[in-house]
Amino acid sequence: MIIAFFINTPAQAHFFKNIIKGLESKGHKVLILAREYGDTIPLLKYFKFNYFIYTDVSNCSIYRKIYTLPYNVLKSYNFLKKYKPDLLVGAGIECVYTALLLNSKSILFTDSMPLNESIYVKSQFLLCKPFMSAIISPASVVTPNSPKKSLGPKHIMINSYKELAYLHPNHFVPDSSIYDLLGLTEDERFIVLRFNAFDSVHDLGGVTGFSVDEKRKLVDILSKHAKVFISSESKLPQDLKEFSINIPKHRIHDALYYADLVVADTGTMVIEAAVLGTPAVRFSTNAGANDLGIFVELSSKYDLIYTYDDPELAIAKAKELINRPNLKKEWEHKKEILLNDKIDSSLFMEWFIEEFPQSFNKCLSQKSI
Repeated sequence: MIIAFFINTPAQAHFFKNIIKGLESKGHKVLILAREYGDTIPLLKYFKFNYFIYTDVSNCSIYRKIYTLPYNVLKSYNFLKKYKPDLLVGAGIECVYTALLLNSKSILFTDSMPLNESIYVKSQFLLCKPFMSAIISPASVVTPNSPKKSLGPKHIMINSYKELAYLHPNHFVPDSSIYDLLGLTEDERFIVLRFNAFDSVHDLGGVTGFSVDEKRKLVDILSKHAKVFISSESKLPQDLKEFSINIPKHRIHDALYYADLVVADTGTMVIEAAVLGTPAVRFSTNAGANDLGIFVELSSKYDLIYTYDDPELAIAKAKELINRPNLKKEWEHKKEILLNDKIDSSLFMEWFIEEFPQSFNKCLSQKSI
C-alpha cells in the first residue's frame, strides 16, 4: 500500500511518527507532505523522515490561508500523482481535496469538534466533509454541552487522545539526562511555562493567552519556589529571555515528565503533561462550559489539569500547587487511572490505516473502541 501523510504542525509530527514507522516496518511505502511551520521540519529531520514541503504558509491572515488553498492542493497533487497513493492521511482540508483529485481515499484525525468551533474551522470541515472517507477523533470531543454530538456517519470515536500516540508507555521512556541539559541536579524542582503564538485556525475566534505582564507575574511568583523555564512560540520580551528553555526540541517531553508543574495558555502541552503525570494549569479564554471536551474530561474526570478563563485564577492555582506536598506522587496515581482507561492511539491508527476500509466497517459495528 502507498500512503501519503500531511503533517502541518509539530504536534502532528509527533502524532504520526510511530504510525509511519509502524507502517513502514510492515513494508508499506509512506510519503510525507509537510508544512514549514514552527518546529515541524526540524522534528521530521530528527525522525529521519524524507518529506516534501507543500506549503510554507504560516503566521498569515485568514484571507491568505483561504486564497493559497487551491495552490497548496495543486502542488500536493503534482507531487503525489506519479506515486498513485492508495490513501491520504492528515488533519486538514488539503489532504481531502488532494485525495479527491487523485481519486484516492482520505482519512482525517481531529482532536476537536469542528462543528462547534469558529465559523472558519466549521466552514473548512463542511467543505471537505462530503469528500473524506473517514474522520477519527477521541470520544472525549463530545461533552454534555456539545451542540453537536457527532461529525456524521463517517465519524469514528476512540477512547484515547492524540498525545497517547507518542507518550503512551508503549512508546515513551523518559530520559533523566534532561536534568544535565537544564543545568540542574535531580533533586532540584523546576517548572515549565508554555506560551502560545495564537496563529492557528483554532485561534481565529479571538482566543488569547497570558499578557506580557501576566507572564512576568507568573515568573516572579513561581521562581521563588522552583527553577522556571519558558517555552514560547511568540517572541519574549528582553527581561524574560533568560528563562527560555534551551534544549533540543525533541527533548521537551523529557522536561515535561520530570517537571513539578506546567503552566500554559496553549492546549497540546497541557494534555502532554497530563498523560505524563505532571500537574498542569491552563489559562484560555475558551475555558468553561464550551471548552474542548478533552480539557473537560482531564479536569472533571481525571483531576489531572486545572483550566481557567481568568489569568489571575490560573496564576493563583499554580502558586497553590507548587506548594502542595507530594504533588508528583499524587499525579502519578491519577495518571495510572487514565492510562488504564485509554487505548494506544498509535496502534489503533496503524491498524485502521492498514486494514482500511474493512477497519472502518468493523468500527461502525462496535459501540466503543
